[in-house]
Amino acid sequence: MDNTNLTHLASQLVIAGFADKYINREVKELIHTYRVGGIILFSRNIGTPEEVLQLTTDLQKEARKAGYDYPLLICADQENGIVRRLGDGTTVFPGAMAQGATDHPRYAYDIGYATGKELLALGINWNLAPSIDVNNNSDNPVIGVRSFGESPEKVAEFGRASMKGMQDAGMITTIKHFPGHGDTNTDSHLGIPVIEHDMNRLEEVELKPFTACINQGADTVLTAHIHFPAIESENGLPATLSKSVITHLLREKMHFNSVVTTDCMEMEAISKTIGTEKGAVATIKAGSDFAMISHTFERQKGAIKEIMHAIDSGELTEETIRKASERIERLKKKYLNWDNIKLEYSGVPEFVGGLEHKELAAEVYRNSTTIVRNEQLLPLSDEEKVLVICSSSDVKGWAEDKDDEASNFGKAIRTYHATADIAQMHDLASTKEVNELFKRAKQYNVIIISLLEMSPENSQRLLVNKLSEHHIPVVVVASKNPYALQYFPGVSAYINTYEPNLSALKMAAGAIFGQEEVNGKLPITVPKL
Repeated sequence: MDNTNLTHLASQLVIAGFADKYINREVKELIHTYRVGGIILFSRNIGTPEEVLQLTTDLQKEARKAGYDYPLLICADQENGIVRRLGDGTTVFPGAMAQGATDHPRYAYDIGYATGKELLALGINWNLAPSIDVNNNSDNPVIGVRSFGESPEKVAEFGRASMKGMQDAGMITTIKHFPGHGDTNTDSHLGIPVIEHDMNRLEEVELKPFTACINQGADTVLTAHIHFPAIESENGLPATLSKSVITHLLREKMHFNSVVTTDCMEMEAISKTIGTEKGAVATIKAGSDFAMISHTFERQKGAIKEIMHAIDSGELTEETIRKASERIERLKKKYLNWDNIKLEYSGVPEFVGGLEHKELAAEVYRNSTTIVRNEQLLPLSDEEKVLVICSSSDVKGWAEDKDDEASNFGKAIRTYHATADIAQMHDLASTKEVNELFKRAKQYNVIIISLLEMSPENSQRLLVNKLSEHHIPVVVVASKNPYALQYFPGVSAYINTYEPNLSALKMAAGAIFGQEEVNGKLPITVPKL
């Protein structure tokens, strides 16, 4: 086999990311010299809808020049909610747990369909969603509200509906994070979580949504960097590198014969152990079709060289590469065609960020916002003397996008109470700062406080419980951690929004002041301390 063919054969197994909002030298090299399997976009690549469409159009133009048989796979993690790559000018759709809180799977389908339409309109043809992890661990640092809930049956039903909605829009979908990331208390961006459950429990909980979606025609599966001793006997080996997980369980036992991709191989669970480059070979040997290398050009080239060497030496067999190539080609043939790709910029359709999609999002937010407790406090009058305490936090999940969460809450309340006073509070405020806020709060009729991440150490817990002890009415709005109620046994009113964007918080504010009738149902169980 000549070196050029070997390079292309190896490169098709890599999905690569890059840093800019335009095609840089590295991307051109990845497409023309290597012919990588696809490109992944993150928020760093996303500008206005017009800029995104120009970028994806330019990417396809380069792929056409490079001689790709099918249009380039261009993917993103558009889960909605707290993991949302598209920016201003597109619709802010509710994420998974907000959808689950509606208790109506049709919303998962509708949001999936609308999300697929907007992505495709901007030239993104593969969504790395939905996340069908069953979040049954209240301490999970990376999934949480990215899950539809704690019930395997509910996650299966909503996940299947979300997937079908996107597929019906023409979008390639991904179910993740196989075999399940919901019962972990470690972030796989930072280490290798271990899930100790036996096979019976895994089949009853973690695997149930995957089985349901596979039976309904899942397009791709994304693997998790998690060790499952019940499936993989080698100590510490994550699912992404495990033939027992990918080939024996997923392909042979669960009969999944489409494309398997990895989570990012630069996450520390891989990069700090086997290494990104050698990990790429190991995951292909285990049965994956794509190694996702999202950030570093040198690691992307290094992984391609490692795969080339493994093919040349026979470590990766001809049969392994042939099967992967066939699965990738079947996926592309089903969804991609050069006749349907515009290689000149043609303008963004009006439905992207348009009224119909905004109305759908608002309807779902209205039916997801959950008043968990109300001891005859709500609704408030806009004539009440109100102090709003906006929480800020340095804690962000690695997968999450940045947003001015504290500012959003103040804006949301001011929509309904123009004269409400606003204060800021960090989740690790000092005792002195807590006491000063408490002294100030005693001058008001009602305190409204936002919560982001929550733990026993958070200063908000000390302040709210101190206010409750002095019989000062408090409304707590939890925007990211629906389990936080456990820390506030004496609070007068408690609301979950499941995400901290302005649209979700405005719906909660409307409910607080009696301007919105919200109907959400808690999709998880709040543990008792």
